[in-house]
Amino acid sequence: MSTTTSLKMSKPVPTSLLDSGAQGIIGQALPRTEGPLKVSGTATYAAEYDIDNICYGVLVGSDFGRGKITKVDADSVRDIPGLIDVVTDFKAFARNPQQGGETKAPTQGVEDVHYFGEIIAIVLGQTLEAARDAATRLVVEHDPIEGRFDFETLKHQKETPPPSETKPHFSQGDVKQAMAEAEVFVDETWITPSQNSAAMELHASIARWNEDGSLDVWGSYQMPSSDKQQLAQALGVSPSKVRIVSRYVGGGFGSKLGIAPEAIAAAIAARQLKRPVKCMMERHQVFDATVRRTNTEQRIRLGATKDGKLTAIGHDSVMSQLPDESFFEPVGVSTHFLYAAENRQINHDVVRMDQLLAGSMRAPGEAVGMLSLEGAMDELAEKLGIDPIELRRINEPEMDPEQDVPFSTRQLIRCLDEGAAKFGWDRRAAPGATRDGEWLVGIGVAAAARSNTLQKSAARVSIDATGKAMVETDMTDIGTGTYTILGQIAGELLGLPLDQVEVKLGDTNSPPGAGSGGSWGAGSSGSSVYLACENLREQIAKQMNVDPQSMTLKDGFVTADNRRVPLADLVGDGISAEGEIAPGSQETATRQASFGAHFAEVGVNATTGEVRVRRMLGVFSAGRILNAKTARSQFLGGMTFGIGTALTEELVHDPRNGKLVNHDLAEYHVPVNADVPQLDVIMLDERDVHANPLHAKGLGELGICGAGAAIANAVYNACGVRVRSYPLTLDKILAGLPAM
Repeated sequence: MSTTTSLKMSKPVPTSLLDSGAQGIIGQALPRTEGPLKVSGTATYAAEYDIDNICYGVLVGSDFGRGKITKVDADSVRDIPGLIDVVTDFKAFARNPQQGGETKAPTQGVEDVHYFGEIIAIVLGQTLEAARDAATRLVVEHDPIEGRFDFETLKHQKETPPPSETKPHFSQGDVKQAMAEAEVFVDETWITPSQNSAAMELHASIARWNEDGSLDVWGSYQMPSSDKQQLAQALGVSPSKVRIVSRYVGGGFGSKLGIAPEAIAAAIAARQLKRPVKCMMERHQVFDATVRRTNTEQRIRLGATKDGKLTAIGHDSVMSQLPDESFFEPVGVSTHFLYAAENRQINHDVVRMDQLLAGSMRAPGEAVGMLSLEGAMDELAEKLGIDPIELRRINEPEMDPEQDVPFSTRQLIRCLDEGAAKFGWDRRAAPGATRDGEWLVGIGVAAAARSNTLQKSAARVSIDATGKAMVETDMTDIGTGTYTILGQIAGELLGLPLDQVEVKLGDTNSPPGAGSGGSWGAGSSGSSVYLACENLREQIAKQMNVDPQSMTLKDGFVTADNRRVPLADLVGDGISAEGEIAPGSQETATRQASFGAHFAEVGVNATTGEVRVRRMLGVFSAGRILNAKTARSQFLGGMTFGIGTALTEELVHDPRNGKLVNHDLAEYHVPVNADVPQLDVIMLDERDVHANPLHAKGLGELGICGAGAAIANAVYNACGVRVRSYPLTLDKILAGLPAM
């Protein structure tokens, strides 16, 4: 029988059992336990399950931007061999995906189309080819409705979004007056485009209804626990009747946080046909009908004294979103605490448009907000004649500048200083002064910051009669290393080598985990595993008749009072425990965030304006590093994301109908090998006793924060051209290049 250890983070946890573990696997650069399955093609992804009597579903999206459907003519494709049916449900089909963590159904109803590519039908075939042929030829009729497609003409119609975890509007002091009195100031506007997550694995779901009325869905989802509730409500069934399996996810970056249209369409079709349905989106449908990062227009105001002390920070942003959707990109989230200034204003407004859903994409808020904030800091440093690192040192806050609470940990200045020494910052020259053949060379710096969050999470850990352990939670691994990290935590605390710990993830029949999102996965799910193992250690100590603190667990043996006993001899037929973690008052008693610093060197072609990143360094502090290899990999991925943000990635909407004109990987340019130089990562030693019992903090999204700004600042240092519209394509640089 399983017992439960629960912890609410209402006070610091000064001592972590991970510090006294003897197995020696926490923090090590261990390879991914599931790696061999992935590279051999034997890890089963969402579309790869072998389900009896399955049929194939292909989605049909609207070929217009705004209108009301009057007819879906199934008879137009009835003669196609292998066609089974065309299924529509104008009320139940999802207009768009749901946001991550929500428990209610996504917005439903597709008769009234709000964006180009909105899913309106699913075509079913005995073969994929038959279904795809019919989907291509299906005749859909509609009455057009005037739409809202052009951000530039609509942005004056901005409105305040409903409150969320981030307040849309915040004000402290008088920014307007402080700016008027500032001895030196920056007041500029930055533009960032819409972006797509572009995960490697396409969105896919297999839906099967069982004889008892329950539903099994094999899907590619980051947060099965809440996704299960979303799907159940969308289908009008009890959550207890829905099971989601998401064992391996081929990347998500936020696009797979909430239930998407393909899962609901597949489930509705499977219920109607009384047979399983597999539905995998095509690449252009992933772009057209899942989720995008919103475009933004950001006004940054910085006022300072002549010696560099900030007196005012203003960060006002406008972004686009579908009607009736509450999510807004929290662009100013790091602006709240990154630098000290008495007068502060941070506003978020939205423009309602008929474009696909704007939602969370890797580091929502900071990823684009720090592009402007860190660019403005670079401009201010230049106006002041102060080194950009020194300017940040001058404005380093001792306490949270708005909440007046201490930082749980903060090593931003150390990140900057160590990075500067490693990167050779002291060799930085004036803009346009360094040349390498036809290339103008410059270096830039930017801070990195990402709020740390703890989420409610549960896990079960068992030890069987042979002494092997099993970890179970519906937490997912989207390529971040969850399988390995949870195994390391259990192995360290139970004294077992990693190959003696089995980790089972991504099944809602297991205890509900936090899900992969917000960089909270390792800290939250890892803490629930920690607590379950703490419970097991107490059970083992009871069998040894010793205090839990006095025993040592290593290599499958328990040592205490000069006794060394095999673990298997102490667990009988097996023991089990559950752990539950939940946020508490530590969430507000301290300001919790991870920090870092990006350094970039770029070359700008003096003739063409082409930009090439030559080298990058990221220095980060994010609490305890649980696995040095997976952590470094996450930072490298974030920095690569930053290269794409700075130089290549931009979704282009047709202002006449909202259509995405570059909805594939041929035209939406993510960085490839030739774009990415050798990247270097330094991780500082740190423990955060306020965050969780692991003393770890989120790091998956920290690597992207500020990375693009460091590149943009390096471009200015290289050639003297300041670009405030991302990405920094050569057409924006060329006209300002110095004469040869």
